[in-house]
Amino acid sequence: MRDRKTSSRSFVRVNLKIRVPQVRCVGSDGEMLGVMKTSDAMRLAQDIGQDLVEISPGAEPPVCRIMDFGQYRYRESMKRKQTRKQQVNRQVKEIKFHANVAEHDYQTKVNHIRKFLEKGHKVKVSLAFRGRENAHRELGFEVINKVIEDCSDIAATDMAPKLMGRNIICMLGVRSKK
Repeated sequence: MRDRKTSSRSFVRVNLKIRVPQVRCVGSDGEMLGVMKTSDAMRLAQDIGQDLVEISPGAEPPVCRIMDFGQYRYRESMKRKQTRKQQVNRQVKEIKFHANVAEHDYQTKVNHIRKFLEKGHKVKVSLAFRGRENAHRELGFEVINKVIEDCSDIAATDMAPKLMGRNIICMLGVRSKK
């Protein structure tokens, strides 16, 4: 069984790995040198101290370029690294409340929600009922609705508050800037 990492990479033939009789050769400065024997193209590359790299193996004849293969691989790895760096990792953060939350705790948690939303994350707001709090579920809905109202300037409600067992759950997302 082949390793997943190696099978996803494209294999590039270089120098003696190119085993076709003729290639269409491109010079190191990008000029077209024309169709020639592979051995002649390799000799040209060796004369200027570079490698013959197969660029387009599917063409007829295959297209090869004279270049520094080590530098080419380095640039390709930097491109891959840059695209990975530019990818955005969005997460769902969860903030938990209780029906009888104190005002300072409430404000602290709302500030955390606002920070998460500013970073672009989604926020799952959950409120758990304990013991006798189950008798007054309207208090829990009031807390959740107050959170939604306090964050309404930067947040949009992705999922309205919903009662699930002993919990009320709501999802907040970043408000689109249109």
